[in-house]
Amino acid sequence: MEPQLKTLRNGLRAVLVPCEAESIAFGLFVASGSRHEDAAHAGISHFIEHMLFKGTPTRSPLDITQAIEGRGGNFNACTGEESTCYFAHLPNECLDEAIDILSDMYLRATIPADEFAREKQVVIEEIKMYADEPDSVALENLQRNLFPASPLGAPVAGSAASLAPMTPAVLRRYVKTHYRPDNTIAVLVGAFDPDKALQTLEAKLGRFARKAAASAAAEEDHGTVVPTASVTREINQAQLALGYRTFGLRDPRKYAATVLDAVLGRGMSSRLFQEVREKRGLSYDISSRLHLFADAGMFTVTAGLDASKADAARATIDRELARITTTRVGAEELRRTKEFLVGNFRLSHEKMTSKLFFYGQTMLAFGRLVSPTEQIAGIRAVTATDVRDVAREIFRPENRSVSWVLPKRNG
Repeated sequence: MEPQLKTLRNGLRAVLVPCEAESIAFGLFVASGSRHEDAAHAGISHFIEHMLFKGTPTRSPLDITQAIEGRGGNFNACTGEESTCYFAHLPNECLDEAIDILSDMYLRATIPADEFAREKQVVIEEIKMYADEPDSVALENLQRNLFPASPLGAPVAGSAASLAPMTPAVLRRYVKTHYRPDNTIAVLVGAFDPDKALQTLEAKLGRFARKAAASAAAEEDHGTVVPTASVTREINQAQLALGYRTFGLRDPRKYAATVLDAVLGRGMSSRLFQEVREKRGLSYDISSRLHLFADAGMFTVTAGLDASKADAARATIDRELARITTTRVGAEELRRTKEFLVGNFRLSHEKMTSKLFFYGQTMLAFGRLVSPTEQIAGIRAVTATDVRDVAREIFRPENRSVSWVLPKRNG
């Protein structure tokens, strides 16, 4: 059966994706992330993600965990710049339980004071953990440099300072104004009866309504890119994060940019891996990543390397970036890259949670159903000229920043 888009009585949109499987995956995608926060609430979306697992009027935190894991399932949540997602993956006879538990968390999380105080410390420890990881520091500093005037440049988890004044009441108010039917997508994937599933969704999620409050609008002016950032740590290996600010997810050139990313830094046959690691031995691990938001994006290259090889590594990377702006990708390399992307996409869709995230994220981004067929066709249509032209657009000097985390002894 084809995926179906349904709208509940309160306006909440539900994507139903029936398919042959031994399991179901259910998720709630909320358009509430770090870019929707002002400075006074930095990190609140991520903190709320943690607190929704801490109990409802009828379920303790342990009840929630045991209800999922006791059936052999798993559940989790994640927060990004533009959304927060809660999801569960269970045997297909547990559809009602999955919808009931996540709906209960979404609608009736109590955010008790004792759990709040403990979890605040857990989140602060999570922030400290990432601060101890040089690759995370390099990327965080890079993103701040690429979006210096925008919430997109702020850490998703906030900081210990921004979390300190938050109270349970602040989180509850934020949930009420952001976790709304018009701001939420429900996605159900797996073996189920669509009519019965829709009835269950209506019963659990179709009756509530919450009013929108004034929220921080997504900023169009992200500021002037800061060209460099460098910090030192007690580490043995230098970490490089090099990036460019670029266009967003709704730009039709996203397919060409995806192919560009794969040619340069996806997998061991990519150009950067071959040139930097295999031919010159300058880095153990190097890769690129295209990360697109609604109205902007970033193309990044990351590598861990010996500080004494830093200049040689960056020069090699720059040569490869320059080369792809002047010389078209060969026919065989282009064919192989597109087959890699299409095959990777198809294989990922054998996983229930991958399907779940595809439909949830594309619904949030475009407000409509995007089919796997459309996604694959977009990749297959990319030409060598498209790749060269999008490389010229992305790799502009004024949009570039370089972030280093260097060993102190070489600092």
